[in-house]
Amino acid sequence: MVLLIGIVFFILVNFIVLTVSSKDALPKSGVERITISLMAPFQMAFSRSFAAVEGVWDDYFATVSASKENPRLKKEAARAVEIANRCKELELENSRLRKFIRFQDLEKEVLIAAKVIARDPSPWFRTIMIDKGSMDGLTKGLPVLVSEGVVGQVVTVAKRYSKVLLVTDRNSAVDALVQTSRARGIVKGTESEFCSFRYALRKNKIEPGEMIISSGLDGVFPKGLRVGRVVDVKEDSSQLFQAITVKTCVDFDKLEEVIVSLKDSGSDTDGL
Repeated sequence: MVLLIGIVFFILVNFIVLTVSSKDALPKSGVERITISLMAPFQMAFSRSFAAVEGVWDDYFATVSASKENPRLKKEAARAVEIANRCKELELENSRLRKFIRFQDLEKEVLIAAKVIARDPSPWFRTIMIDKGSMDGLTKGLPVLVSEGVVGQVVTVAKRYSKVLLVTDRNSAVDALVQTSRARGIVKGTESEFCSFRYALRKNKIEPGEMIISSGLDGVFPKGLRVGRVVDVKEDSSQLFQAITVKTCVDFDKLEEVIVSLKDSGSDTDGL
């Protein structure tokens, strides 16, 4: 109660002093000067206290406003990150597809682009599933490629999907030759990232680092496509053929899109 009376008294005195002082630029009477001298410290303290309270009040409202806006900003930031990631994926996909376009310029066959949608989890088979089928003109036996080289061939076809047997599967075989010496052989899968180049005669000098390409004689893969590079050569005097290990040009663990070369290979269509 006493505090309230003091505050009211303080406000009234300030009001009187300000009213009297407003009549003249400078105080004239001694009483007025003494009153102003006594009240000035209290007035200054009051002004500072009021400014501090006002600052705290403004900070409070700013904090409340920020806490309300924070979830919205977080959502917008997350959305921006998502959009940036999608743009990055589209950029990478466009880069891969541009390689396909350059590859298509070198081929006479019609090429169909497809996405890899599944992989065979079995350790005994190396196959992938693509999102193109008989409705897109695919048939059994068509070659599947990427710009880096041979992927495999279509072995089962449904309306919208197809299964592709990779060159690394043990059931796969590609008639091939050494690009430099033109030595003939068959690339067989070994169920790993490596293949074997079989039936290469010992009389043919083959060195590690040489490129193995498709010969075109198997009726599946066009001639001149890269299959892999020789990484190891073993010769046994008791054997007619060399034991040659080839690392495929294609990184099958990173395979996302492929191209299928369309040609007249019959109309075998199986249901998946």
